[in-house]
Amino acid sequence: MYPPSEIEDEQWQLRPMNCPHHIRVFQRRAYSFRDLPVRIAELGTVYRYEKSGEVSGLIRVRAFTINDAHIFCRPDQLNEEFERVIQLIFQVYRAFGITDFFFRLSLRDDTSGKWMGDPAVWQRAQDAARAALRASGHPFVEAPGEAAFYGPKLDVQIKDAIGREFSLSTNQIDFLMPERFGLEYVTSDQRMERPVMIHRAPIGSMERFMAYLIEHYGGAFPVWLAPVQLVFIPIADRHLEAVSGLADRFRQRDLRVEIDGRSERMQAKIRAAQLQKVPYMAVVGDKELEAGTLNIRRREGGDQFSISADEFLRQLEEESRLPL
Repeated sequence: MYPPSEIEDEQWQLRPMNCPHHIRVFQRRAYSFRDLPVRIAELGTVYRYEKSGEVSGLIRVRAFTINDAHIFCRPDQLNEEFERVIQLIFQVYRAFGITDFFFRLSLRDDTSGKWMGDPAVWQRAQDAARAALRASGHPFVEAPGEAAFYGPKLDVQIKDAIGREFSLSTNQIDFLMPERFGLEYVTSDQRMERPVMIHRAPIGSMERFMAYLIEHYGGAFPVWLAPVQLVFIPIADRHLEAVSGLADRFRQRDLRVEIDGRSERMQAKIRAAQLQKVPYMAVVGDKELEAGTLNIRRREGGDQFSISADEFLRQLEEESRLPL
């Protein structure tokens, strides 16, 4: 953690995690059993003072953003909620084209005294996680003794471009924080009971996830994910004004386009766009402006093709949709 700072006689702390904040949001009101589950999500930035020798590129940084959520549920809802967590992981990874991964379920063992909470509750949580994983049909391994002290956890294990295995996502079942923060809800028979808390982060650190995607795609992102989706290449300076109007039409449809208006040869501009791994290049000259068409080249090379500007706009919009 970073040391606290004092500003105008108040002590401020950079948050190392989102959990306590979400718990405070949950505590803003009282809940009955009918209100649960409550799901609180945030794209939140956290700060952890990693030693300088441990910091590495985007993989391990001192400030990172997590697609974090915390689910507060009844014990009888735990199975269904954890199944939903796994389904969300599949949905997200399928969208990004990630298929080569497996789950690691970290459990408690009976040889260590570090575990907090009732062993019977632990067993129920571990059984819920196992059942959800088996229902998914995806490979998983168990790691006895590797659980967090407050509950079992599910890691998504993946390999980088040189074969090193690491955790891309961590999801946990937590009994300790509801106890320590005094979280309660009213049961059907008017008793007060503790909810179970699930920490859910299907992507985990956005920075680490982006580092993995850069390696996974070799920089050649699919169209929907590419930082620049299309580069317009005017053949001569006299075509630049018309090309600017075309580019504005594409930008108005939330497409990410650029114009290479440099005084370079056309082939040099095409080569530059290919090196930047831009999915499409649109060459525009006298013939294209007269016919209302674009001469399209793909970053992979191969045959070029001519298409009307309106039709290619529709095609690029279709390819830019999030594949969920």
